[in-house]
Amino acid sequence: MKPRILYTKPSITELEVRYATDAVANGWGDRCYDYIHRFEAAFATHLGSTFAVATSSCTGALHLGMAALGIGDGDEVILADTNWIASVSPIAHLGATPVFVDVLPDTWCIDPEMVERAITPRTKAILAVHLYGNLCEMERLLAIGDRHGIPVIEDAAEAIGSQYYGKRAGSMGRFGAFSFHGTKTLTTGEGGMFVTDDADLYERVLTLSNHGRAKGQTKQFWPDMVGFKFKMSNVQAAMGCGQLERIDDLVNRKRAVFHAYRDGLSDLPMVRMNPDGGNIVNGAWMPTVVFDRDSAVTRERMQAAFKDENIDARVFFYPLSGLPMFKPEPGNIHAWDIPGRAINLPSFHDITDDEQERVIGVVRCLAGAGS
Repeated sequence: MKPRILYTKPSITELEVRYATDAVANGWGDRCYDYIHRFEAAFATHLGSTFAVATSSCTGALHLGMAALGIGDGDEVILADTNWIASVSPIAHLGATPVFVDVLPDTWCIDPEMVERAITPRTKAILAVHLYGNLCEMERLLAIGDRHGIPVIEDAAEAIGSQYYGKRAGSMGRFGAFSFHGTKTLTTGEGGMFVTDDADLYERVLTLSNHGRAKGQTKQFWPDMVGFKFKMSNVQAAMGCGQLERIDDLVNRKRAVFHAYRDGLSDLPMVRMNPDGGNIVNGAWMPTVVFDRDSAVTRERMQAAFKDENIDARVFFYPLSGLPMFKPEPGNIHAWDIPGRAINLPSFHDITDDEQERVIGVVRCLAGAGS
């Protein structure tokens, strides 16, 4: 059998090991937040945002931000039907109602026109998720938010390295949220980051993230409100500091992997990949191929073909409204149709040219173009 090709794994060097080892050995007592504060400051600087709060996950960052905005019972949050459950679970946990709208056929991100149609007096936020490194049409979304007085939130879990007209993903909305899961371009194993330019929102999130204990509170073990436990550990943050020092190399390598796939498949008219170019820079977290409807190539055929070649490939996200806990919205045509003819390709940093050629060969065979 041919050697297995994983779909993802992190890039870890001696730098991250050294920082994490230092945190394990010395990051306790009055130094227990050293790497956390360092990571937060460095990440905010990298992103061009004013404030950052390290969290246990992107889900935690979204939950904190939405809670700080006062989202709760009776409120509605509009988001794309094509997303992972992590984007909608904070909405449900806060007692609000997710309103699923369709995606654009080229970026697979939320359709601004459908957003405007879905706004009601109960709409409390618009959640823009930058899927697979692809970017939402932020200019249109922010304009809609301004017209209706509704904050736009960025879920940039998959978009480190992506830029929209010179602005980094996650830095444009009322707040942004990032993931450092082990599959992500920058990883701390698990973890996330809340970012914002809003000082009042930052203070509320900072308090909520630490069991409701306000930063200026002088009484020991005195919470000022009921909060959450969504903090990142010092060891995780140490690893993040090392990763952030390498961020340009990490992103550039992901983009190089994506471009190699795009070049190897560019002559296949029935195959579409992530958009990139012009005023859009795609961080290329997860290179994805979508076959045309008339190609007769299905998700199941792709899974079987990759499995036969001992290659891991991830299915495209199912529509959230197709999950059993939500009301079906089959009118979201693209969100329901695209997953059946799409797949994510292996894209870890250390993938070799030969391994990419094996992956490209599978796609080309599915397209009837040989290898």
